[in-house]
Parts: sequence; C-alpha cells; structure tokens
Amino acid sequence: MLQFDVTHALPFLPANWLSSRLDGLTEARRLLEDGSGLGGEFTGWVDLPRSYDREEVQRVLQTARIIRRQSQALVVIGIGGSYLGARALLELLTSPNYNLLCGTSPQVFFTGNNLSSDALTELLDYLRDKDFSVNVVSKSGTTTEPAIAFLLFRQLLEEKYGREGARDRIFATTDREEGTLRALANQEGYATFSIPRDIGGRYSVLTPAGLLPLAVAGVDIRGILDGARSAMTALRRPGQENPAWQYAAARNALYAQGKNIELLAGYEPHLRAFGEWWKQLFGESEGKDGQGVFPASVEFTTDLHSMGQYIQEGARDLFETVVRFTVPQSSCLLDPHPEDPSGLGYLRGRDLRFVNEQARRGTALAHAAGGVPNLLLTAGERTPFWAGQLVYFFQYACGLSGYLSGVNPFNQPGVEAYKANMFALLGKPGWEARRQALLAGQTPKG
Repeated sequence: MLQFDVTHALPFLPANWLSSRLDGLTEARRLLEDGSGLGGEFTGWVDLPRSYDREEVQRVLQTARIIRRQSQALVVIGIGGSYLGARALLELLTSPNYNLLCGTSPQVFFTGNNLSSDALTELLDYLRDKDFSVNVVSKSGTTTEPAIAFLLFRQLLEEKYGREGARDRIFATTDREEGTLRALANQEGYATFSIPRDIGGRYSVLTPAGLLPLAVAGVDIRGILDGARSAMTALRRPGQENPAWQYAAARNALYAQGKNIELLAGYEPHLRAFGEWWKQLFGESEGKDGQGVFPASVEFTTDLHSMGQYIQEGARDLFETVVRFTVPQSSCLLDPHPEDPSGLGYLRGRDLRFVNEQARRGTALAHAAGGVPNLLLTAGERTPFWAGQLVYFFQYACGLSGYLSGVNPFNQPGVEAYKANMFALLGKPGWEARRQALLAGQTPKG
C-alpha cells in the first residue's frame, strides 16, 4: 500500500493534528461509505473497484482491439473529468510523449476541452489523411466544448467514410439511459459505454470514460482496477494508521494554520498530466462556500528553476504534497570524463535516479526550513497496479477531506456561472434577459 509521511510537516502542525480530527474522520468515512452525506447520490465510485461491471470491461477490451486494428489514431472528445483521468494515467503509465513513441499502437489525441479554433483546426487537418476513430465522452452530450468538437469530427468522419462507415468509428461513453448523447447514439447505432449515474465526472477515471482510451493505448486496465481494489480494501480500515485519514487530517490542519495553497509535486515528467487531474478533483470538490485549499501543481526539478524562488521565500501560505516512486523503470549510469569542464566528476559511478532522489531530499529539507510544510506519498513503480492505488487514494482522501471541512464534495455549482454568461452573449434562445443585462453593463447573479 502507498506510504504517507508527514515528517517534514510536523513542525507546522499542532500536536493533536490527527487525534483531534478522528471523530470527524470517522463520521466522514460513514458518510462516504453509506452514501448518506451531502452529494451521497454520487458516491458510486467508493465501491467501484469491487463492484464494476466485468462484462462491460470485457467489451472495453474488445472494442479497444477493434480500434487498434482499424485506426491510426483515437480522438477522445471530452472536458474535465471526461478526459483528465484518461490523460493522466496514459502519460503516467506510458510517456508524456506517447504519440511520438507509440509505434504501431494508435496515437491518442484529447480534444473538446477548449474553444480554440486554432487547436481544433490543427487536429482536424492532421487527421484528414489518417484512419481514425472517435470516443466522445459526456453524460449529457450538451456541454459546449465537447459538443462543438464532436460536431466537427463527426462531420470529418462522415466525409471520409460516409455515414455508415463513420458509425463504426464513433464510440460514445455516456449515461446509460438519458441525455442528448445517449439519444443520438441510440438513433445512429453507435457503440456505447456507460458512466454510472452515481459517479460524477472527476471520479470517473475507473469507469469506461478512462478505461477505453487507456486500453486502446495498450495499458493494462485490469491491473489498474486491481490496484484500486487493493487501495479500497486498505483504506476502508478506520483509524489513525490509515494514510488517507492522515492526509485528509494534515491538509485540514495546515489549512487551519493559514496554509491555503497546496502544490502537488513530482520528480517525474510522467506526473504532469496527473497533476491536472488532481487539481480538478480537489478544486471542484472543496472550492466552495468561500473556502477550500487552492490546488496547484509543479514539476520538479524543472520548476525549481522557475517557481523555486517563490516557493522558498514567497508568501508563506503554501504546503507541498510530493508523489514519489521508489523503483524507476530505467537506469542511467553517469561516467563523466575526468577532465570534463562541467565539474561532474564527483558523480562518477552514480545512477541518475540516485541524483534525482537526493534532489528530492534536499528540496524537502530546504522548503521545510523556508516555511513550506512537506507531505510525502510514496508508491512503488509506475505500473498499472500502483496507478490504480494512487487514483483511489486521492479520490477517497478527497471525499474524506470535503466532509471534514463541511462541504459537499460532489457538486460544482460554480461551474455554471460562466456558462450562463456565455450562452447569453452568444444569443442562445432562452437567455435573452441575461443578455440584455450583460450588454447594459449589469452582472446578474447565479
């Protein structure tokens, strides 16, 4: 199981940082596991690693084989939780450069997560002379960004293959029964996969929303589910030895001390997209009712040469959570020439992974001395099993943390504010009054 270490945060925490929160954590655990808390209708992910639909996972694997056989590329259309989890684990388990290194496997592109005409046109042009398939991921089918992208890529598929041929290259991951995308898929005969109604987008990476793109890339999705199930079993055990309880309590206690920004840090570029998934998970779950830790992410040692100065000596409202892997997948032995002018002779015979680890240790000591508490989460290897553990750990800890702070961890009412103004300014029917108010310089509430 993942190991959690609070050593470099203890000087910033009260002596009772964990014991004083055990009652709150016990209650948060109950609310999560019996679904009786705020947003409890969206806690289906809690038991998912054990209760997932085995037949649907088998269909995911079968469909992935079809896509791998017929396509040079898979276009995953979705925004927020509809793509962040898949991208996070794809890069974590393969490479941030997957599309350059994938060999005979299909390239995987993620789109429908912005409104940039340049970005969409670039991808459309790239795929015009390639065989590709589309996986559109949306519970509703009406979210603006993916809906526009799906419109454009569906048109391109129909131009290339005709309506019948396009039908065999479109795969919809959506609600089992309702929504515009479900209705369209039923009408057109697209192959479909379901996101359980009791699982929200940011908790959906272990559903077909995340599993299908990963399987197309050749990732062992059953290994991911096995790792998540292992974490679920371990984290269900209550008490102060539970690492998710420790993490939730430490975050809560540091927030109470005025540390209101959390940096997720890793020493592997493979974690870059994972940080984006993590930011949505905690940002949407806790950032409401005028409170919440602000989640940000950094990549070390890279960002020590850009953000390092601020982290070391800027405003003292930060704390860090570092994700560490103990078993690198490769070795890089250093053997500088004795007369090398770089002065690296003292590293002769060292492996680069040793150098990276000493950088991590030195940074933790420096940041703690500079007033930045450090929390450390240690995994074994960058394998599907450990990735599943990481995903479930952060999901479970996020649920605990939300309930511990007294918010509903499973809604996101603030996400709708920009949409209302955008619809009004675009002239969408039904938004005329809001449009008039905005054009008159007024700012409607809600």
